[in-house]
Amino acid sequence: MSSRETGNRGPKLTVTYTDGTGGTGNEQTDGSLPFTLPGTAALRASAKKVFAHYFSPYPIDGFTVDILSVTSAQWTRVQDLVKAAEAVDAGFKIVLMPDMNGLASTDSSAFATAMAKLAASKSVYRLADGRLVVAPFKAEGRTAAWWSDWMKTMETQHDIKVALVPTFVDFNKHRDAFASISYGFSNWGSRSPAANAGLKTNIDRAHGMGKIWMQPVSVQDERPNQSVFDEAGNTENLRATWKGAIDGKAEWVQLATWNDYSENTQFAPSRNAGWTYLDINAYYLTCYKLGCPKIANDTAYLTHRVQPVAATPSYAQTKLMKLRAGSSAARDTVEVLTMLTAAGKVSITIGGTTQTYDAPAGVYAKTFPLKAGTASATVTRSSAVVAKVVSPYAISATPYVQDLHYRAASSER
Repeated sequence: MSSRETGNRGPKLTVTYTDGTGGTGNEQTDGSLPFTLPGTAALRASAKKVFAHYFSPYPIDGFTVDILSVTSAQWTRVQDLVKAAEAVDAGFKIVLMPDMNGLASTDSSAFATAMAKLAASKSVYRLADGRLVVAPFKAEGRTAAWWSDWMKTMETQHDIKVALVPTFVDFNKHRDAFASISYGFSNWGSRSPAANAGLKTNIDRAHGMGKIWMQPVSVQDERPNQSVFDEAGNTENLRATWKGAIDGKAEWVQLATWNDYSENTQFAPSRNAGWTYLDINAYYLTCYKLGCPKIANDTAYLTHRVQPVAATPSYAQTKLMKLRAGSSAARDTVEVLTMLTAAGKVSITIGGTTQTYDAPAGVYAKTFPLKAGTASATVTRSSAVVAKVVSPYAISATPYVQDLHYRAASSER
């Protein structure tokens, strides 16, 4: 048939469809997630706020921005970041987080001038009453009296009132000294389940002092350049820190971090994890803001290291990582985290050995011993495969170099 034919002989396109139910227009379905992600408007309408810590030496895009300098190329990146946020999305806010390690010797007046320059942008986060939010990392690097004087300088010289939310390295040691000048509190936090077992205690203390709390939520932390790592326990640390924020009714959350690759704490999509941590995070973020959504898409996540913790690398490394004091005990495990619409049977194969178990509906995690080889997991229901994830990361008992970074894979990506 020629497309030039006319009349009854010409080609005819017929389209049939079924009317939908309409909806609110706030939903955005993403096939890669185990639930229907609420729309941006619904999430932003929540009084609870989530910011991700942006580390300026590694430029991507940002959220709570770590300000290490007010003169260097990193300062230029911070300014560009603020401009980009304002140009791209008026609802996306940047929380100023001056880093008091990098700014330890910066003059108070120069520091105030720099913060005032950033504060001129509409993308920089302010409270509803107009106060500028400043959440200094390692706030105790300066005394409470120093911060009080600096806030007066901001008000008298720049006409800017500040809502100070100090992010402490040691919250309990310094909270009382900062109470009279602070709108809220936060701490940098730990990166292992054991160290994050009692998060509600700090949140309750802050609330008892009349302060809001910004809870750090994290995936993992391993630092080859500092010879130290924390045992994250696959996704256990991520789930524990979100649980602390939700149970403690923290007003804000800080994802620590978006892109600090030097400490391997990043949520950002990466070669080692793809989008897995962000996808898991999307579920808990929705729980935090709006209540846990219904699981609508069977999904399985697989996490593991590519070597046993104690494996000796064949390369003659002179600097090996050791477990940080206070961390959970190091472990060699493969974890299957399932988010299921109904109960299912899970088969997991590690190093050629297959085991099965029954997983309930909803969110469920189970761990198995790490073995050399490959790892995969399949979820079936009534003999039909509903989710399957194959890790692309081989596990070796004799690694070339030490690598304790957890890998992650999803059945939906």
